[in-house]
Amino acid sequence: MCCESRRRFLLLYATQKGQAKAIAEEIWQQAGAHGLEADMHCLSEMDKYNLETEKDPVVIVISTTGTGDPPDTARKFVKKIQDKTLPPDHFAHLQYGLLGLGDSEYMFFCNGGRTVDRRLQELGAQHFYDTGLADDSVGLELVVDPWIDGLWLALKEALQLQKEREGMESAVDAVSSSISTAPHAVHELQLSSEVQNLKVEDEGSRTSDILSQKLDDINLAAPARDTEPSLVHSVPPVSQSALNIPALPPEYIEVEFQDTRGENPHLSSLFSERTTFEVPVTKAVQLTREDAIKTALLLELDIADAAFEYQPGDAFCVICPNNVSEVEELLRILGLSEKVDDFVCVKVKQGTKKKGASRPQHIPERSTIKFILTWCLEIRAIPKKAFLRSLVECASDAGEKRRLQELCSRQGASDYTHFIRDSNVCLLDLLHAFPSCKPSLSLLIEHLPKLQARSYSVSSSNLYQPGRLRFVFNVVEFPAGPSRPVSRKGVCTGWLAELVAPLLHPSKNSLDTKGESSSTGKISIFPRPNNAFHLPADPSVPFIMVGPGTGISPFIGFLQHRQKLREQHTDWEFGETWLFFGCRHQDRDYLFKDELQCFLENGTLTHLKVCFSRDSSTAKVAPPKYVQDVLRLCAKEVARILLRERGYFYVCGDKKHMADDVSDAVVDILSMEMGADKLEAMKILAMLREAKRYLQDVWS
Repeated sequence: MCCESRRRFLLLYATQKGQAKAIAEEIWQQAGAHGLEADMHCLSEMDKYNLETEKDPVVIVISTTGTGDPPDTARKFVKKIQDKTLPPDHFAHLQYGLLGLGDSEYMFFCNGGRTVDRRLQELGAQHFYDTGLADDSVGLELVVDPWIDGLWLALKEALQLQKEREGMESAVDAVSSSISTAPHAVHELQLSSEVQNLKVEDEGSRTSDILSQKLDDINLAAPARDTEPSLVHSVPPVSQSALNIPALPPEYIEVEFQDTRGENPHLSSLFSERTTFEVPVTKAVQLTREDAIKTALLLELDIADAAFEYQPGDAFCVICPNNVSEVEELLRILGLSEKVDDFVCVKVKQGTKKKGASRPQHIPERSTIKFILTWCLEIRAIPKKAFLRSLVECASDAGEKRRLQELCSRQGASDYTHFIRDSNVCLLDLLHAFPSCKPSLSLLIEHLPKLQARSYSVSSSNLYQPGRLRFVFNVVEFPAGPSRPVSRKGVCTGWLAELVAPLLHPSKNSLDTKGESSSTGKISIFPRPNNAFHLPADPSVPFIMVGPGTGISPFIGFLQHRQKLREQHTDWEFGETWLFFGCRHQDRDYLFKDELQCFLENGTLTHLKVCFSRDSSTAKVAPPKYVQDVLRLCAKEVARILLRERGYFYVCGDKKHMADDVSDAVVDILSMEMGADKLEAMKILAMLREAKRYLQDVWS
């Protein structure tokens, strides 16, 4: 039903990288067309809202970070509501709907949203609309869009119910009964084939936020010879459809060129919430042979003069720039090549319609164009649909306009997923594919996210090598494809590889390689301590390490630390140490082979189990190919350590292709050795995780 006047609801968001905020802004924008008014705030702005006295419906959009934690902006809020002294009816007056964002490639999917949702329920709050859980690994929009579509009816019914409760207390039971049967509920939106194929009908009331673009408005047809869709062209039915296109996001940033000169901000100002350290790179070693499929590098940093503390198992972040040639190419396309060193002032556009508009915190108020594109904006980010919608207005060619409209439309959802999201297309790829598109610098600042620092596991022990920090990484490669005409290296790994090229000696494979020059420049880093992925506090407790490929990195730090403790404390009792390592070829990418042999010989490492997935074998019984296969061969020992000796189990490496297979193997081992069914074994593994004895440091 239509409201007679604009009705208010409270809209809260908590974001780590900006996605939850962008979605909240989309909800705020659409609210007006539905006769509603959203009072929007970040969860951290606790002085601007009060859930303890809130009478209107509350909508919460919250992301997940780290290993299932709420975002930094939600920490104070979560701590407050987790107060054990709060009574179970503390939020009994509260009506809310929650949209959680996450990535199912990680174990604790949407745990930030689930944590808040669960606690609000425990404190008596009621859903007026069912929780949505959106998965970034397949496309947030597959859940976000239908969740927002269903939100408006649910909000209006919640507000109507509130109005009737206030005016007619005697009719509460009847109203509640009728509302509970209303067909507005969107049940928890987990991704499924039904959701992926969801079709949303265009409602007349949505004309102000959805543009219906008819084919006859644009005189365009896909060339007859093209029977398959691509990034730049479509085929029926998309090419012949009227399109439902998102509303054009309001402009809110203004860039003013200045004649004055000066210095760019220090990098530390971009990460003001962290203490950053500028440290020299003192050593670089290529750990893989030239013919290995992936190139693994080890870098050593000198932290002797920095107040940088770490434990084996911790991670840290590297502040990296965008690729120089990509920045130059972007400047050329934007027509800014002659102004790279010009200073600009970035401010909020006067009269903008964007609610609560402010200059993004990662953009300095004053700096050069080159600095912004090099250090501040993630130019490799996969463009969101709102960005594509804005790029439509920047294209002068009618055919290109139409295709960009299709890619951001409901009808073109599968094309967006296939040709942009799954193909890892970035802004530069789009500008090459649609050459008439000439966005402004202000538009890039509005839509491109912050260039994130990259996280790496520490691969050393400060006890073993005081004043030194080592880490290992593969140089990431993105091959060329139909949507991306050129191959690229990872933003950070490619930069680091280029930076340390003068130090590299590919023919030398040992950690103790001599002869490198003393330093090759400095990099900026900041700590990212890991609260759980550490050695057992009791050295007598046995532990198992599983780390194929570069997943071995933190375990080298574990073993270095353990070796030093054994040297310093000869009277201590030390538990067994097991390492399961795997790679493709024994002679090409067996990382730390010599060092592991030394750890084995001196007793620091009790058992070393290795496997090689691509090496051929003439044995009658084929050797195990993967670490999970070797684990199964050692089932009795694994079960003994975990169950009888209360040991620890560590997994590090690729989540999609390894970590899940390892946990499945452990479930099978527990089931077999305990004589229990699989469900019981899964419960045991869950208890091990809860007790912080089964620990993962994984990436997708």
